[in-house]
Amino acid sequence: MSSDVQPRRRLRVSGNVAVTALAFLVALVIGAVLIALADPPTQAAAKYFTAYPWDTFTAAGRAVADGYVALFEGAIFDPGTASQGTLSGILGPLSETLVNATPLILGGLAVGLAFRAGLFNIGGQGQVIIGAVFAGYVGFAWHLPAVLHVVVAVLAGILGGALWGGIAGWLKARTGAHEVITTIMLNYVAYYLLAYLLSVKGFQRPPYGQAISNVVEGNARLPHLLGGNLRLHTGLLVALLAAYGVHWLLTRSTLGFQLRAVGANQFAARTAGMSVERSYVVVMVVSGALCGLAGVSQILGTNTAITQDIDAGIGFDAITVALLGRGRPGGIVWAGLLFGALHAGGVQMQSATGTPVDLVVVVQSLIVLFIAAPGLVRSIFRIRTQGAGVGQQLAKGWNG
Repeated sequence: MSSDVQPRRRLRVSGNVAVTALAFLVALVIGAVLIALADPPTQAAAKYFTAYPWDTFTAAGRAVADGYVALFEGAIFDPGTASQGTLSGILGPLSETLVNATPLILGGLAVGLAFRAGLFNIGGQGQVIIGAVFAGYVGFAWHLPAVLHVVVAVLAGILGGALWGGIAGWLKARTGAHEVITTIMLNYVAYYLLAYLLSVKGFQRPPYGQAISNVVEGNARLPHLLGGNLRLHTGLLVALLAAYGVHWLLTRSTLGFQLRAVGANQFAARTAGMSVERSYVVVMVVSGALCGLAGVSQILGTNTAITQDIDAGIGFDAITVALLGRGRPGGIVWAGLLFGALHAGGVQMQSATGTPVDLVVVVQSLIVLFIAAPGLVRSIFRIRTQGAGVGQQLAKGWNG
């Protein structure tokens, strides 16, 4: 029996990977068309397309090639800066990719974990903000020894995110309030609470003319991994450890089994003697803690002070990362790295070629669109569905 199950499982996994790769390819192709349409030389050549059609295709090809080359150079490796021979010149683009990926991985883990328990946590924005507020306040208001200071600040950020996520979990368990509604409302509460704090003396930086907090002390900063000239910090290692921890929780622990059981069928889980309400509270507390870690990464690693946009859209980008990673820790890590590369490379693409950075967001959205509609990708490439239908395969992918 096991010999029959294993090949089928491998077939399903390989099929999912193939569909994901093809979805990425289709998104890049459509993105190339949009880059060509937005390119001024291509637009100029298109005016005399009937007379010299090759000029239009040449200009379009050049725009697409330059755009994607700049995207690669901004995200992975830039020969121009590498020729300087410095560490920052060689590893600078990759460092930016990993810096951008770190909070996305943590946020994606938070959303993916909630998914596995049958909850939709879209309150990442608020949880990231509160985590950053807790960690940032400890970072600039408390004065502790070097190692102790950063540890306490990190724990404070985790606590802040866990408390904010736990509120939604408690409301779900106690009153049945839908987590989508409560997390959206808590996002607004956190956002405007931060706006208030940035106007309060003691939190706001003197001379109190701008909405920015005091600067986090050096003792509370996450150490850099590749020297002070590169922004990559130990938050990346924390994110990878968190991914392993979530994997262990879901696959090796009794609590993880209960969470997956509740996510698969809460009525059956209740019949089996599991506390569904307790599972809701626990998963939202852990999910909020992971988002709090994303806030920690932002304030103790990437930035030095809290501003109104400290969340940087991580809470909502994390949803796309979790979807692309199919709710699995390993997939979320790779999805976070991909989106981190797109974020880092998009800046270079805009500055080097003049391509609107919004097109990178369009490519990201297209990737998620095709990932969420695997049947469309299969029909485009005429891939036959093996065994169960696509909807059943996706369901198994989340809770299998």
